[in-house]
Amino acid sequence: MLERLFELNRRGTTVAVELRAGAVTFLTMAYILFVNPQILSATGMPSEDVVVATALAAAVATLVMGFYANFPFALAPGMGLNAYFAFTVVGSMGISWQVALAAIFVEGVLFLLLSVAGIRSRMLDAIPRSLKLATMSGIGFFLAFIGLRNAGLVTADEATLVRLGDLHQPTALLAALGVLVTAALLARRVPGAVLLAIVGVAATAWLARLAPPPEEVFSWPRLPRETLLALDFDELFTTTMVTVILAFLFVDLLDTAGTLIGVGQLAGLVDEDGRFPGSERAFVADAVGTSVGAVLGTSTVTTYIESATGVREGGRTGLAAVATAGFFLLSLFLTPVFVAVPAIATAPALIVVGALMMRGARDLEWSRIDEAVPALLTIGMMPFTYSIANGIAFGILSWVAIKVLTGRAREVGWVMAFLAVLLGVFYTFLSPG
Repeated sequence: MLERLFELNRRGTTVAVELRAGAVTFLTMAYILFVNPQILSATGMPSEDVVVATALAAAVATLVMGFYANFPFALAPGMGLNAYFAFTVVGSMGISWQVALAAIFVEGVLFLLLSVAGIRSRMLDAIPRSLKLATMSGIGFFLAFIGLRNAGLVTADEATLVRLGDLHQPTALLAALGVLVTAALLARRVPGAVLLAIVGVAATAWLARLAPPPEEVFSWPRLPRETLLALDFDELFTTTMVTVILAFLFVDLLDTAGTLIGVGQLAGLVDEDGRFPGSERAFVADAVGTSVGAVLGTSTVTTYIESATGVREGGRTGLAAVATAGFFLLSLFLTPVFVAVPAIATAPALIVVGALMMRGARDLEWSRIDEAVPALLTIGMMPFTYSIANGIAFGILSWVAIKVLTGRAREVGWVMAFLAVLLGVFYTFLSPG
């Protein structure tokens, strides 16, 4: 049955590998279970409800990704999009969180229509190969940057924006050791290397009192009390809210497209022409997750770049996604344990997988300035603006502009030209930033 559902043999994987990959993906993105409630509670939403909504929305969307799309990608409420929801839409604009949830629901429905029509897949296929390679590398750089920050090896600085962290802190030293151990285990081809490293660092942190261990193991799950079906459509179709919906729509589109390109290449799911067969099904999972998440009480659901850790562990089919979804459901019972896994435990996995994804830069034509500059902007803007969407956007805008300015407008297809115009309008009038 599993073979019929997920084509394990054709993709060169096994049930054990897929389950292990799903566990690794979950552990690297489990932070969303406590970060998302922290952010959305600023709107007045009950944290307890948001925890449940986050886990359920992630589980539903990831199950659709696994069973319907058969890809090893996991989904959950997106970082950045949740901050825009809480601090800009609700905080700055003064819109109630109930109306904002309605906007998220409508965005998900629009996404579903675009996905079923195949429009999102055609846009994905139209992006040139150089930008796809740069996207894979940019996501790798972004993952590594997140890992370095979570490890305490990189920290903020008012004068230089970032600087070296405090290496006298035992947490930073433990995370650095975790990077070396993870890399060594992978180099020695130890099965479950990433998962072993995460569990090892977490256990060490707990035993050494560098991170608080779980106070309890079991908790009874429940549905959200106040956020379930709390959507308010009364003030939705105003000029302001239409702008908000379009902003959510555009950022989510680029964010998901970038993740599919980067992680899909790592998984070997992108063909020689740079096309991603079946990507429309992945987009459907994203859209369904967004609408379901809004009904439950959380912000936009998107595909997570942390899926790359599971892919590196060997995940190649939807069974890995189903396993990740299972862990999200299990987290409703074992939330104290999963939430207690510290960021320094998953940071080494993000750094090492980020290094592996940088291989895409090897095949870029760096000697061609019309390809090198858009590629560099794609790679650099992801970590430096903390957004995959910004990286993709600046890559497309610069690629189209340079082709036109150098008299090579014929190389720009209508889809890329249309995307460039939309991006120009978006960043001029609708950008959350």
